[in-house]
Amino acid sequence: MTRSINPHLLGWSAAAALLAVPFVAGAPWTPADYVFAAVMLGVAGGAIELGQRASTGLAYRAGTLVAVAAAFLLVWINAAVGFFGSEDKDVNAVFGLVLLVAVGGTLLARLRPRGVARAMAATAVTQFAIGLTGIAAGWAAPNPVGVRTTLGGTAFFCVLWLASAALFARAARQSAQSRTASPSI
Repeated sequence: MTRSINPHLLGWSAAAALLAVPFVAGAPWTPADYVFAAVMLGVAGGAIELGQRASTGLAYRAGTLVAVAAAFLLVWINAAVGFFGSEDKDVNAVFGLVLLVAVGGTLLARLRPRGVARAMAATAVTQFAIGLTGIAAGWAAPNPVGVRTTLGGTAFFCVLWLASAALFARAARQSAQSRTASPSI
C-alpha cells in the first residue's frame, strides 16, 4: 500500500525548515527577528492554503503562489534593506498600499479568478506608480545606482504581479469554458 504525502503537512514543514535555517546557520537574529519571520511565514502559508482551497485549477493555484511570493518578498526586502534606501526610511511604508490593493482587491473579488486577475493588475500598476513616484520625489538613493536599483526592483515586482494576474485570468477563462461546455453523452 502506497501512502501519498500530505501537501499541507509538506508545506508547513517547509516553512518550519525555512525558519530553522538562520538558527542553524548561526545568523545574528534576535528573538524578535524569529517572531517576525514566523508571522510572515504563517501569513504566507495561510494565504496559500486559502488559495488552494478556493480552486482546484492549476492556473489559480499557481497565481496564488506567485502573488503570495511577491507579497512575501516585498515585505521581507523592505524589512531587511528597504526598497527606498535603507530599511530605516519611513517612506518604505508606502509599499503597504501595494499590499492593500492586492489583499483588498482579492477580498472584494471574493476570490473569484476574474476579479483577482484585475486586483493583481491593479497591484502591478500601484507598484509601478510608487516606484516612479519614489524616483521623482527623491526617495531612492540619490545616485545612479539607487535609481537603477529602484527601477529594477519595481520592474521585478511588476512582473510578478502581472504574472499572477495572467494566471488568474487564465483560471477565469478555464472556469468559463468548463461552465459552458456541453456534457458529453
